[in-house]
Amino acid sequence: MECHVSKGTINYEVCGEGSPVIVLHAMGTDHRSMKYWLEPIFMKRKDWQRIYLDIPAHGKSVITEQVKGTEDMLDMIIEFIDAVLPNQMFSVIGASFGGYLAQGIVHKKRELITGISLIASALHLPGSERTLPAKVVFEVDTSLFGELDDDVLNAFQLLMVHQNKSNLLTFLKEVQPGRLLANRNFLSSDWKKEGYYFKFDPLGNFEQLQHPTLIVLGKQDSICGYEDHIKIFGKYNHASFAILDHAGHMIQIEEREVLTSLVTDWLFRIEKQQAFSFL
Repeated sequence: MECHVSKGTINYEVCGEGSPVIVLHAMGTDHRSMKYWLEPIFMKRKDWQRIYLDIPAHGKSVITEQVKGTEDMLDMIIEFIDAVLPNQMFSVIGASFGGYLAQGIVHKKRELITGISLIASALHLPGSERTLPAKVVFEVDTSLFGELDDDVLNAFQLLMVHQNKSNLLTFLKEVQPGRLLANRNFLSSDWKKEGYYFKFDPLGNFEQLQHPTLIVLGKQDSICGYEDHIKIFGKYNHASFAILDHAGHMIQIEEREVLTSLVTDWLFRIEKQQAFSFL
């Protein structure tokens, strides 16, 4: 489906009925990278409406020349939410850059949020440089690389700390198709120099967030890291916080079983809170 907003269009897919959850994927791919691993979780639970969207400049979502950076992308997503879920409560799941956008949504729509899940999320602490671990690789099967083109190989090597056949096949099935649709002209431009970080602190308008929260990070994630998140853990009063060893940036591929369990628990906590709210 397609939703027209002031700076372009948002492509999205809706699955199921019930409490809405907005799902935001990582930079460079599309909504299918989230749908593949989340749908098996939701198929075992009733009363959840999943809204998978292609974030601006990704998938089939189109941007105009007005879009200069992350705040413009957030504006588009907020317009989308207002159009598709007017004044409705919802939860949000965001991975990597999608997690950074999710923080922006919480900043703008906190009164409507029922839960937030951040997976290998980007984070910016105003006034400080990011703390990132060194790149490590625990497992590599170089025999897999001969048939890959340079773009796919570079992405796989950058994102994975377990570079084996199983993870490669999952990457090619779930992540790579969306990479082919990304707006490379925009993403490869210099927009990140001035437009990547919000000009506001997305966590700065509240002392503590009371919503059920899940934060999952990779101990070996050299792209978004984990140490900075520890500094803001106290912002989330009802958070499960997991730092997974032997996990890089692609937690949903390298640690799917653990992540599935954590997301399932997060959904249960939201359901429990919603049930109490009706008493």
